[in-house]
Amino acid sequence: MMNVLLITPPMTQLNTPYPATAYLTGFLRSQGVAAVQADPGLLWILRILSRNGVRALAGAMQGKAKSVAHFLKHTEAIAAAVEPAIAFLQGRDTSLAHRFASRRYLVEGPRFSNLGPAGHEEQYLDWAFGTNGLADRARYFASLFIEDIADAVREGVDAHFDFSRYGEALAASTPTFDPLLAALQEKPLTAQWLDEVTDALLREHAPDVVGMTLPFPGNVLGALRMAARIRETAPKTRIVWGGGYVNTELRDLSDARVFDFVDAITFDDGERPFVNLIEHYAGKRAVSGLLRTRVREGGAIITHSSPVEHDVPLRLAGTPTYAGLPLKDYLGIIDLLNPMHRLWSDTRWNKLTVAHGCYWKKCSFCDVSLDYIGNYDPVAADLLVDRIEVLIQETETRGFHFVDEAAPPAGLKGLATALLKRNVDVAWWGNIRFEKTFTPALCDLLAKSGCIAVSGGLEVASNRLLALMQKGVTVEQVARVTKAFSDAGIRVHAYLMYGFPTQTEQETIDSLEMVRQLFAAGCLDSAFWHRFSATAHSPVGKDPQKYGIRLLPAKKPTFAENDLAFEDPTGTDHATLGEGLKKAVYNYMLGLGLDEDVRVWFSREVPKTKVKKRFIAEALGSARGSR
Repeated sequence: MMNVLLITPPMTQLNTPYPATAYLTGFLRSQGVAAVQADPGLLWILRILSRNGVRALAGAMQGKAKSVAHFLKHTEAIAAAVEPAIAFLQGRDTSLAHRFASRRYLVEGPRFSNLGPAGHEEQYLDWAFGTNGLADRARYFASLFIEDIADAVREGVDAHFDFSRYGEALAASTPTFDPLLAALQEKPLTAQWLDEVTDALLREHAPDVVGMTLPFPGNVLGALRMAARIRETAPKTRIVWGGGYVNTELRDLSDARVFDFVDAITFDDGERPFVNLIEHYAGKRAVSGLLRTRVREGGAIITHSSPVEHDVPLRLAGTPTYAGLPLKDYLGIIDLLNPMHRLWSDTRWNKLTVAHGCYWKKCSFCDVSLDYIGNYDPVAADLLVDRIEVLIQETETRGFHFVDEAAPPAGLKGLATALLKRNVDVAWWGNIRFEKTFTPALCDLLAKSGCIAVSGGLEVASNRLLALMQKGVTVEQVARVTKAFSDAGIRVHAYLMYGFPTQTEQETIDSLEMVRQLFAAGCLDSAFWHRFSATAHSPVGKDPQKYGIRLLPAKKPTFAENDLAFEDPTGTDHATLGEGLKKAVYNYMLGLGLDEDVRVWFSREVPKTKVKKRFIAEALGSARGSR
């Protein structure tokens, strides 16, 4: 029997395991495969954030950055406090909460600079924690304390280090493999410790196959470092890559040097390709029987994908399992104070999926041509609740994050009904589209079943541009749906976008006015502006002329490709507008500036909004009048 080790290389999150290995481990075990999983990123970070780690880092640290100077000046105080801070963030020892909250125990570095002196903190701390939120204040200050350490590590030891994006800039849409190869030649202390983590995992599990999921660019450097170490110390071990980064950015990979580090790369859903590959390694399946798998043969990259092999339906993929992952070692980080934002970095969540893919799959900015969007496959509500009950028993926690691209309203209604019928008490949240199907009655039902928050795309907050991007919603509809969620006690986060093709400066200012009114009306709890990027697998990237832009000439990539450089004839200065947009929404989340003219947030003159001052109020009023 083949021994399989599944890992997520550094880094993704500190608060909860990335779900890919849990999904794949559950499926492989259901097929009789001896699969185990580990989180080397967490093990690595805990090695760094230790008393001995801090002292060793001080000996390796160089440079004149403020974070480095602070770290070197206060090394012993940081070393003394780091393990109590970690135990507190893990929820293992809360006895020092009063001392953390007092701001007289932790040595405060540059991350604390915007708070003011102890006892005179900015208003937003009272907004975030009130007067009695001592434990959360303590966790916020402990989080800033370890972020100070991370800054010093990045600026004084390892320029690629980050708690969630290790070496991200090296891998994001990089056309050649050379920058990553150059980075591998560097061997900072942190990289040596990652080697030690890799060695320990190999000793513990003696795997025949190591499967690495690479969900983001920030996992690639870690994957390469670990693969290089495995090649060096256990050369017979097979290494397989898959995951979101692979699926989006490496589809046209032509640089065979990647296969010096990896034996096979699988694309899209991993269940069937991976189990077929294991059978191949065990001598039970010919190479022609692989599915969406790329290998190197005779120095060339070859793709094997049997036409008779098919993916595993979601209903047959098994229940994810977190067995083997040290769930009590994850850190509850409060790096963003907004209650909705904290869901991503604070609590540990069990991850499940209501439906594979997106039922809408029309948005022109989205990778709708790829399987993870285009292949829509819902799961029955009773089966989903069965999986929920299994995970509650296994993990002893009742919090669930549904990681759908966009959870379908019908599926959520079925889930809520089944949870209530079976008296299963949970707290859950996930991503949706702001469909008109989400009526006040449905939102109330979801809230009763345990829904605490939803996130969804308002994007450009402009009806012309929403139609151009085929979003399938209007601003008025979004207002009514978000208000229905908010009225039901469910927090709402909106994804916002600026810089969409042909978007003018006037439309950008008008979009911000729409967002201001949505916050003022109590429709939104939080939001975040993203700069539009044309991607290779989206309708915009595939047919740029249809959207009024021209892709800039570029040499054909041999490694990664996703973001595409383009020219927009409108010539809008989106970069400077973005600063004002982000400043505005940050204040709106704090309840500040909601009565101000939106132009106050910009450092240069911008046009006056053309949106009626009561646009959202009237949209909400018309909805109430029609009931």
